Amino acid sequence: MSALTRRGFLEKLGAGSVAASLPLLLPSVHAATAPYNGPKLNVALCGLGNYARMLAEGLQASQYCRLAGVVTGHADKAAAWQQQYQLPPQNIYNYNNFDGIAHNPNIDVVYIVLPNFLHKPFTIRAAQAGKHVITEKPMATTAADCEAMIAACNKAGVQLAVGYRMHFEPTQQEIMRLGQQKAFGPVRYLEAGLGYKTYNLADANDMVDINDDTQWRLHKTKAGGGPLMDLGVYCVQAARYVLGEEPVAVTAQFGPVHHAQRFTQVEESITWQMQFPGGAAANCTSSYGFNIDKLYASADDGYFELSPALSHGPFTGKTSAGILNIPPINQQASQLDAMAQYIINKQPMPAHINGSEGLRDIRIIEAIYKAAQTGGVVKLV
Repeated sequence: MSALTRRGFLEKLGAGSVAASLPLLLPSVHAATAPYNGPKLNVALCGLGNYARMLAEGLQASQYCRLAGVVTGHADKAAAWQQQYQLPPQNIYNYNNFDGIAHNPNIDVVYIVLPNFLHKPFTIRAAQAGKHVITEKPMATTAADCEAMIAACNKAGVQLAVGYRMHFEPTQQEIMRLGQQKAFGPVRYLEAGLGYKTYNLADANDMVDINDDTQWRLHKTKAGGGPLMDLGVYCVQAARYVLGEEPVAVTAQFGPVHHAQRFTQVEESITWQMQFPGGAAANCTSSYGFNIDKLYASADDGYFELSPALSHGPFTGKTSAGILNIPPINQQASQLDAMAQYIINKQPMPAHINGSEGLRDIRIIEAIYKAAQTGGVVKLV
């Protein structure tokens, strides 16, 4: 551990301060035994940026969902998407007339793919319109906003899910199994890192350049934070789902700033440590200043690792027993199909993908920021 030894961490944490953790269960993915021929969920994508195009491809491949509508503030995008996907004009909305979606029986789910600060208001508006909601991660910019989103969906009687696609990706499911079922014994140490200087959300011709000062990710009021909020959530998730435990305390350190004129509102890099009740320690990093995409776990009787690990893949890795070689899938289609089955079957979303999971991540992220600002140990209860 940087800045604080593991022994010092535990001494600061103190005996008897370890709170009971909530196990993170392996995801229960509904495996289709035959092609699905029933009614599909009609999904409207709210926000038509880079990742929305990947979701649109996933919807084309989905058995249980279809792209039925879009919500955008750009008339040119609305026209292009309407033509490309043959969407009926009554299913095209802008941010001003969005609430009229309440009167459209041909939209079942609103999938929010907007900048982070807009997740809360559009989740609440969609819920009040009687639509189920999937929102991209991070769920919101504050834990208080997450709580308001959960309350609004509960009040409206609609489901709220967070776009945790990794929970339905087979390589990630295998590392969940290796960690949670202690295939190589208990995991004692874990490293996770995700960072990009210029990162690719869709394809080689569609780059998001963090060096562009107009990027909303560089503005704290819009993003909620820097790479920790945007990319570090994947590291937090990986540590939690590999161990199947919730962290009980964190320490953190902001990294050096190499571009002071650009990073005036959010961090350029951050490293943090999480302590888990079973005794495992995780050391994680996220950055807009350097490239990293890895996961490594050391257990009593072996190890496992991935690189690429936390991006869009394809994921590659190995264990002390051999190579991990699991064929890639359409991650968005897999996520959408699994979530859709809960809605179609009128079953509640499981905790590992619903709003409570998003809230847990944001509470941990808030604790990490507090630890970096204060230089102390922040306990999680």
